[in-house]
Amino acid sequence: MPVIRPSEAVTHDLHGARFVSYVTPRTGGKELCAWRGEIPAATRAPAHSVSREEVLHLLDGELLVTLDGQTERVTAGDTVVVNAGSVFAVENPTDRTATTWVTTSLGMTAELADGTRVTPPWTH
Repeated sequence: MPVIRPSEAVTHDLHGARFVSYVTPRTGGKELCAWRGEIPAATRAPAHSVSREEVLHLLDGELLVTLDGQTERVTAGDTVVVNAGSVFAVENPTDRTATTWVTTSLGMTAELADGTRVTPPWTH
C-alpha cells in the first residue's frame, strides 16, 4: 500500500508559490498526481491554460481565482474544477499564505499567455 510520508514529498518553487508533490509516478501514482500548493500573501500566479482537468481544493486562506475571465473569491473548504483548455489564474490578495490541495491526471501541461509550455515536474 503506497503511503507517502511528508518527508518523501518533493518541493518545487515556481512563480512565487511552493508546490509540495505527494502523488507522482515515483510515489506510486498510475493515473493521478496530487500536491499541496502554498501561495504566499500578495502573490499572483500568471494566467495559464491546462491540458487536463484539474481540481483545486482550498484548505486554508482565501484566493481570487479567475477561470476563463470570471473571477471568484474562494475561501477554505471551497473547491474549483478547472476543465482542460480553461484559462486559469490564482491570486492571494491577503496578508497570509493560502494552502491548496490539487489533483490532476499524470502528464498535465500548462501553457502561459505568451505561448510558453510548462511541464510541471510534479505531474510526470
